[in-house]
Amino acid sequence: MFDIKWIRNNAEAFDAAMLRRKGDFATAADLLNIDDRRRDIIVRLNDAQEKRNAMSKQIGQAKAQKDEAKASELMAEVARLKDIIPVAEADERLVEQELHVALSVLPNLVFDDVPQGNDESDNVEYFGRNGTEETVANVRASKPEFSFAPKEHFEIGEANDGMDFEVATKISGSRFVVLKGQIARLERALGQFMLDLHTTEHGYTEVQPPLLVRDEALFGTNQLPKFEEDLFFAGHGDGRLALIPTAEVPLTNLVRESILSEEELPLRFSALTPCFRSEAGSAGRDTRGMLRQHQFNKVEMVSITLPNASFDEHERMLGCAEAVLKKLGLHYRVMDLCTGDIGFGAKRTYDLEVWLPGQDTYREISSVSICGDFQARRMNTQYRPGGGEKLKGGLPFVHTLNGSGTAVGRCLIAVLENYQQEDGSVLIPDVLKSYMGGLTSIGGRS
Repeated sequence: MFDIKWIRNNAEAFDAAMLRRKGDFATAADLLNIDDRRRDIIVRLNDAQEKRNAMSKQIGQAKAQKDEAKASELMAEVARLKDIIPVAEADERLVEQELHVALSVLPNLVFDDVPQGNDESDNVEYFGRNGTEETVANVRASKPEFSFAPKEHFEIGEANDGMDFEVATKISGSRFVVLKGQIARLERALGQFMLDLHTTEHGYTEVQPPLLVRDEALFGTNQLPKFEEDLFFAGHGDGRLALIPTAEVPLTNLVRESILSEEELPLRFSALTPCFRSEAGSAGRDTRGMLRQHQFNKVEMVSITLPNASFDEHERMLGCAEAVLKKLGLHYRVMDLCTGDIGFGAKRTYDLEVWLPGQDTYREISSVSICGDFQARRMNTQYRPGGGEKLKGGLPFVHTLNGSGTAVGRCLIAVLENYQQEDGSVLIPDVLKSYMGGLTSIGGRS
């Protein structure tokens, strides 16, 4: 969400930044035209209110002087102004709503050094702030080697009676799955492992948030109004609620409409929740298996920081997500998303893509984004700087960041495909064995 005053003072820079984004967006001139109409209405309204107040005093003076003709003339003019003012106030509300809608559909401005591109093919591999391909190779697991043709996760799951897509379709339709037995336990183990890692080693506070949220919360984290078709709703009209598409929504909105103190920042929250997405626009994509589901579990990380700390927090959060894959011994890469692939609310996004040998390709398993003050403005979340100094223009806004740490279902896919054995069994990564009751493998031929 943008401040129209900033756009007025930085019109050329705003237009140049929007041109980098993929899409057709309003120009500064378009927005300032709406704001100029709003300003004109405010001037007329203020003028009418001042005249009414001044004339009201004059009526009293005329009556005191027993000048009934003058008093009647003034009263007629005050009555006319009283009729004009509500109309002007209604016009002001309409044009303010028009400006609000125009601003709310604009994406965040990306950093200047975000790669320029049209789609995911233009993303650039990222090796860390000071890293190289050689340095990251020393800390990441290598691609596994197989003496047999590796299978895809759904082949492994179905062969071990641990994934049932047919029954799920009968119950709920396409893009659902029923997990059973040891594979269901493995999925649960992955989520618990990730949440324990982030809360005990990475400093995140565990939260169990609501899974149903109001429109205001979705607006705060920029799911509304642009992505309404991706949501599942319950209820109707003003009482409707949406199933969360990601725990980013309730976790970030924990600080909505708040004034935080500088001393309490950063705030870091993590949650393991189901997520629900309609997958609008993805017809025909990833129809086999669990890669693109209407319901899936995910561990989310959210950070609320001071503006001057958000860049470092972004790198830190990336490291937290990477730690999950490193401890699981999964090969992955990190991509710096280009301007044509980056999300609506992000200034920069790193995608972690895990290697899936069954597909012989990398697939996204986590996105880690820095949003600057974009969401904070939509939520009206500010902070009070230390020292108590007064600031011109009001209190500053916090910065928000979010990242999946990671998508549990996709991590299950990665474990099944990377740890599969020729007999159909799947080895359990060492860090998960305690969560699996000491099992070293699951499935396979008896």
